[in-house]
Amino acid sequence: MKRFVALALVSLSLLTGCSSDQLDPLGRNAVILAFGDSLTVGVGTSEQQNYPAVLSQLTDRQVVASGVSGEVSSQGLQRLPGELERVRPDLLILLHGGNDILRNGSAQTLEQNLEAMINLAQAKDIPVVLVGVPEKRLFSDAAPLYSELAERHDLVFIEDLLADLLRESSMKSDAVHLNEQGYRALAQGIHQALQDAGAL
Repeated sequence: MKRFVALALVSLSLLTGCSSDQLDPLGRNAVILAFGDSLTVGVGTSEQQNYPAVLSQLTDRQVVASGVSGEVSSQGLQRLPGELERVRPDLLILLHGGNDILRNGSAQTLEQNLEAMINLAQAKDIPVVLVGVPEKRLFSDAAPLYSELAERHDLVFIEDLLADLLRESSMKSDAVHLNEQGYRALAQGIHQALQDAGAL
């Protein structure tokens, strides 16, 4: 497991590579909002072992888990303004859209909803880290719309970390969710991306 995680962290394209993608350092009192669906909830492991909880340990920062199982992007878009107001985060980690993809929803609608979420955060000067979600096919990479959004908005982009983890049976609790090891590896990958971008 450790060897797989190490290889994954080295080989993945964690950032889009533009200098404008660098993040300001997060102070010790900074709050990170992890926003998403069941992968943010941590279905397949305990609340104490989901990726936001592990990321909080790794970063020594408060990470607020804001995930709703089964949520599609249109519902997430409705929910996000209230969460931004409630949490007032210094950074948003956006891992959303898996349910749209699993339900064969419109890619255009998903892209529009994710873009609206990004715009909501950026309008409040909240930097966004975007995590790519794989397409609905065997051994798929992240859906292309994620890289397009990342490039358009100059985001720190974690492209294929989730896709790589979901290819590895030892990291999964079922076909679409990770297990404790998988969520830890997801948190480690996000932590590495934050370090590489200068946030930590």
